[in-house]
Amino acid sequence: MVNEQLRKNLKYTLKHRFRFWRQKKRLESCGQGVYFDKNIEIMRFPKNVSLGNHIVVKEGARICSCNERAKISIGDNTTIGYHTFIFASEKIQIGNDCLIAPFVYIVDSNHGTEKGININTQPNTTAPVIIGKDVWIGTGAKILSGARIDDGAIIAAGAVVGSHVPANTIFGGIPAKKIGERT
Repeated sequence: MVNEQLRKNLKYTLKHRFRFWRQKKRLESCGQGVYFDKNIEIMRFPKNVSLGNHIVVKEGARICSCNERAKISIGDNTTIGYHTFIFASEKIQIGNDCLIAPFVYIVDSNHGTEKGININTQPNTTAPVIIGKDVWIGTGAKILSGARIDDGAIIAAGAVVGSHVPANTIFGGIPAKKIGERT
């Protein structure tokens, strides 16, 4: 297991064990040692959500498989930050050993925008979001439909990502662009 400050200091109380047991029964799969903080929700189609081992889901997180075909998978040792929203209409895949900071929004769909037709009546468009392993997504970042973030990448706080982020690069800004590389 990852040896870092957060996991070393988690307290698995009876309340946490009950939350784990309750969620494990609802999900497609739920690995060992998953820590569900209070006030988290796995919404609509929880049987479409797969969680690896030793994941931490912090308070206020919302994970939503929005329809009966939408899939969400989160890899081992990944942390989902406070009040982070993950909403899939097709597929969101998050790799092992990722750090997702508070207030991150990950969504794989968008609304149609054809002129002359009310937006709320247009169909959604979708494209999978794929996040590799060892990725750090900073506070308040937005990961949009079709984004692919390769292994070892870093997304700066507040960035908006809707395209490809190569391995071991640092992306920031709106829209996100390369601002550095891991050394």
